[in-house]
Amino acid sequence: MAVVLIAVPGPSVLFIVSRALSFGRRVALLTVVGNSAGEAVQVALVAFGVGELLERSVLALTAMRMAGAAYLLYLGFRTFTSRSEILPAKPAGPPPASRWRAILDGSVVGVTNPKTALFFVTVLPAFLTPGGFALPLQMLALGSIWVAIALASDSLWGMAAARAGVWLRSSPRRRVLVQRSSGIVTAGLGVGLVASGWRS
Repeated sequence: MAVVLIAVPGPSVLFIVSRALSFGRRVALLTVVGNSAGEAVQVALVAFGVGELLERSVLALTAMRMAGAAYLLYLGFRTFTSRSEILPAKPAGPPPASRWRAILDGSVVGVTNPKTALFFVTVLPAFLTPGGFALPLQMLALGSIWVAIALASDSLWGMAAARAGVWLRSSPRRRVLVQRSSGIVTAGLGVGLVASGWRS
């Protein structure tokens, strides 16, 4: 179940692909690391009771969704408008500050991803054993499996998109197109999160 849900492109996958196309494999993989760290935070929060709050409180779940949407809209606007982010034909590795920024961006998307939160809150508890060892530890163990699968799957998405980016970077016009498209996709993810809130 986790493999199927993770493989279907959602906010995290689309964000990672857009980063890979715009900035190359290293930034994409750093974004994957950050996203996985954000999902691990979700696992811990759900395991120790915050998931119950999200399940019962529409306001709390909406606030999480809106925070993620706002950050995606900000990143999309920044990518679309910043001339400094148009990638060179052969991008060098990101400087240290950019490495940490890629991890931070990924972690914010990961920790505010409602698809992951809803899975942890509504599906994962069905696999817990009430008579077994402590429920929070069971949740951490099962959630860690999700994070490991996501890390592998998202890395494959990022590397595949980065290879496509090699061709896209061979033309200055395509490089600008990639940057603009990446900004639109990222902002579109934010709009999608807002729209999902209205539908629910």
